[in-house]
Amino acid sequence: MSVDIRDLAGRPVIIGGGIAGLTTALHLAPEPVLLLSRPPLGADASSAWAQGGLAASLGEDDDPALHLADTLAAGDGLCDAQAARHILYGAPAAIEDLARLGVRFDRTPAGVLRLGLEAAHSRRRIVHAGGDGSGREVMRALVAAVRSTPTIEVIEGVEARRLLVEDGRVTGVLASCSTGPAFLATGRVVLATGGIGGLFLDSTNPMGSCGQGLALAARAGAVLADLEFIQFHPTALDGPRRPMPLISEAVRGEGAALVDETGRRFLDGVRGAELAPRDIVARAVWKHLADGHRVFLDVRERPGAAFAQHFPTIASACSKVGIDPARDLIPIRPAQHYHMGGVAVDLGGRTSVPGLWACGEVASTGLHGANRLASNSLTEAVVCARWVAESLTGTPARRTKPAIASDCPSPDPTTVRPLLSRALGVLRDGEPLKAAARALLPLAERKDAASDPAAVGLMIAVAALRRQESRGAHHRTDFPLHAAVARRSQIALESAIAAAREFASSPMLESVA
Repeated sequence: MSVDIRDLAGRPVIIGGGIAGLTTALHLAPEPVLLLSRPPLGADASSAWAQGGLAASLGEDDDPALHLADTLAAGDGLCDAQAARHILYGAPAAIEDLARLGVRFDRTPAGVLRLGLEAAHSRRRIVHAGGDGSGREVMRALVAAVRSTPTIEVIEGVEARRLLVEDGRVTGVLASCSTGPAFLATGRVVLATGGIGGLFLDSTNPMGSCGQGLALAARAGAVLADLEFIQFHPTALDGPRRPMPLISEAVRGEGAALVDETGRRFLDGVRGAELAPRDIVARAVWKHLADGHRVFLDVRERPGAAFAQHFPTIASACSKVGIDPARDLIPIRPAQHYHMGGVAVDLGGRTSVPGLWACGEVASTGLHGANRLASNSLTEAVVCARWVAESLTGTPARRTKPAIASDCPSPDPTTVRPLLSRALGVLRDGEPLKAAARALLPLAERKDAASDPAAVGLMIAVAALRRQESRGAHHRTDFPLHAAVARRSQIALESAIAAAREFASSPMLESVA
C-alpha cells in the first residue's frame, strides 16, 4: 500500500471494486471516500466478465412499462413491483450516465445505440459494448474515471474480514493487507462484493467470489433475503476449464439453437423455446443431460460466419478447446451464474443494520424475484449506485472509536463447494438439503478459513428447505408446485444455525459425500 489506512479514518468505506462499487464511489464525489479492492482494480471481478450488457428501454418500440412487465413475468411472482418500477424507469438515464463517463457502447453507422435481444425480453433492449465484452468495457471506463477522481482513495490488496458493530451500529471495518491486520474506523460502509460463484464447483464467475459480503453482513446481524434463488445459466461451455466460460444468452437472441447429439431441437415443445426464461431452459437442459444425452449450441446457421465478429470473447474460448463455432457444435451445460438473493435493502441500499449499505449482486432489492431477467443485473447496479450514494451522503458521519485490529483467516470455500453443488443445484430435494445443512453447521461454527463460506452456504440451504414449493430458479423435486401465495423469504445467521441444529438432532436419511 502506498498510503496509511489509519490516516483515512472516518471516510465512507466501499468494499468491492466491481461496477457497483466504482459507480457508488463516483456518485459520492466530491466527498472523500475509501474503496477497498482485494485484487488489483478491475481484475477478477464478475462485472468485467459480463457479456450480455445492460437492459434498458431505449428502442422506439419499447417503454419502461414493457421492460417492467417482462421483469415481473420472469421473476415468477416474487419481484417487489415498486422497487422494480423505480429501477427500470431509471435505466435509460443510467445508460446516458455511463456514456458520459466514456463507455463506448456499440452503435449503428448512424450513431444510434445497437440493441440486442435476449431471452424473455419482448423487445430488443440490450445495450452492448464491444460485442460480448460489455462488462470489460464498462469497467475500463469506470476504473479510468475513478483513478482520475482525487477524492476517491483506492486501496488494493486489502480484504475486509469483519464489520465491527456497537450498540447496533457499524463502527468500523476489520481488514487484512500485506502489512497485517488493519482497522478502519467508520460509521458508513457499502458492501459491493459481488456474488457466490466460488461456492460451487461449476460456475461462470471468478472462484474468489464466495459470498464474502453476505458473510460480513450476516455476522454483523443484518437480515438477508431470498438466498435460495440461485440462477444457473443454461449455456456454459462444457469442458475442463473452471470457472466455466459463459456463452451469452445474446447468442440465442441472434438465432442459435439448442440441439442434442442427434441434432434434435429438444426445446421445440417448450413455450419460448431457446428464448424461454433462464430457469426453464436450464432445467430442460439439465434433465436432457440426466437422461443420457449431450447438449450443444448450434450457431452454424445463425449467427453463422459472423459469429466471431459479434462474439469475439466466446469465439476465443471455443478456439482454446479446438472448436470452430462456424463449423462445429458447441457443447454446453448449466452452471451457477447469478444470485438473486442477498442482503435485504431498501431503494437507498440501506440494510437492517444502521451504517451499512449494499449495492449490486450482494444486495437484494426485489428487482429479480425468483428468476433474474437477462441483463438486468448490471442495470440494477448502475441505477442503484446513485441512490446508495445519495442515501449515504444524507447520513451524517458519526465519530467512532478506534479498535485493535485482529486478523481473521481469508475465506477458503474448498470444503464447501461439493456440499452446495450437490444439494443446491438446478434441481433440489429436502433430504439432501438437510444433509448439507448438517454438514455445514460445524464448519460454520468454527473459526477457520471455511467458516464464512460455510455460514453463507448454511443460510442458503436453510432458506431452500423453508421454501416448500417450486418457483423460478428454486425447483424442489419433492415440492414441484407453486405455493398458493408468493412470499419473499428472510433469514439471519442466528436463525439458520438454530434450524441446522434441529436437523442435526434428527436422523440422517442421506449423507453428503
